Amino acid sequence: MKKRKIILDCDPGHDDAIAILLAGNHPDIELLGITIESGNQTLAKTGFNALNIVQYLGLNVPVCLGSPEPLIKEVEVCPAIHGESGLDGFDFDPLIRDFDSRHAVTFIIDTILNSIQPVTVVTTGPMTNLALALKLEPKIKLKIDEIVLMGGSYTNGNVTPAAEFNILCDPEAAHIVFTSGCIVKLFGLDVTRKVLVLPEIITRMEKINNSASLFFTKLMKVFNENQKKVFGFEGGPLHDPVTLAYLIDPKIVSMLKVHCDIDLSRGTSYGRTNCDIFDYLKLPKNIEIAVSIDVKKYWDIIEEGIKRYT
Repeated sequence: MKKRKIILDCDPGHDDAIAILLAGNHPDIELLGITIESGNQTLAKTGFNALNIVQYLGLNVPVCLGSPEPLIKEVEVCPAIHGESGLDGFDFDPLIRDFDSRHAVTFIIDTILNSIQPVTVVTTGPMTNLALALKLEPKIKLKIDEIVLMGGSYTNGNVTPAAEFNILCDPEAAHIVFTSGCIVKLFGLDVTRKVLVLPEIITRMEKINNSASLFFTKLMKVFNENQKKVFGFEGGPLHDPVTLAYLIDPKIVSMLKVHCDIDLSRGTSYGRTNCDIFDYLKLPKNIEIAVSIDVKKYWDIIEEGIKRYT
């Protein structure tokens, strides 16, 4: 079986870090590159975090800086959850890795166009880089296998009653992606809030006792402390790796085809993913959304991913 070729577009971020960990050495995945934008923290910080992650995990993949701000709205970051660094909780060795010289948008376009095999684009942050790539070179749509994203919700948000953080960071970019005509698969809060890093999960991964388990447990302890302060959760939802878990084992989730619009009204529902799960509007179904997840299999996939590192 051919490896699935992916570009991971992200804003590291504790949960993005674990998504990178899963993508970096799975035998069925070829990670073509990591593209970065602002989101969980500023671009300078998310880029720095990405380099630290790939250096620590020993991943030989290009890391490209992208958009420092959304298409239209102001920058929003999330220090309450991810800290001032965007990745509080782990002490990395001095950084010797450097960024690829290409801009993230250029990298996305060139990599997809030059690939013989269709490319899957995974986004675990705002979709600014991907939206810009789709607008600058629409031909990439023909060679995108699917767009797999963490974001949104068909129920409630996590930064406003209506909106989830990744979508609210750049709703206009999400609108461009959702109306692109590409296959879009959304893994939102409806499933990611079910995969909680409870204390027993940290204990389980700590027992693996390798470099990746140390990375996971130290980051997740701080992640959980912050989630407890902000949301009262005993274990933080490990959102972003759900995208990779799906690519590794699609049976882990149940999907539903729906019509979805992004609320661009600038009102109280700005950034909401309006998913017509009951097909009230009888409009073309432009995305698939995850509606359930096998939590046990999810943590098995995380454990297997950690064990593949030394």
